[in-house]
Amino acid sequence: MQSQKDTAAEDAESTAIAVLAWLAGEPELLSRFLALTGVDPSAVRAAATNLSFLAGLVDFLMGHEPTLMAFCEATGTKPEQVVRAHASLSGSAHGGGW
Repeated sequence: MQSQKDTAAEDAESTAIAVLAWLAGEPELLSRFLALTGVDPSAVRAAATNLSFLAGLVDFLMGHEPTLMAFCEATGTKPEQVVRAHASLSGSAHGGGW
């Protein structure tokens, strides 16, 4: 049986992967995200297994409300789900650190 903490972490990671999938269909936004992070496009697949990279994806959305709302509308995701993912991946749901 999974703990609530494990389920929340999996949900957060799934949300971040959904953000990445959505960004893949938004070339201008993806280019901006990659430029901000310094991640080479060829390294995205490997980076997607890194929690810091996943946190960065969600943080990218949280930093610009119109982008957040465009993602939510396009994917049927509630903004609250993104907020929870952001809290979980950024560490604020864990007392400020991993």
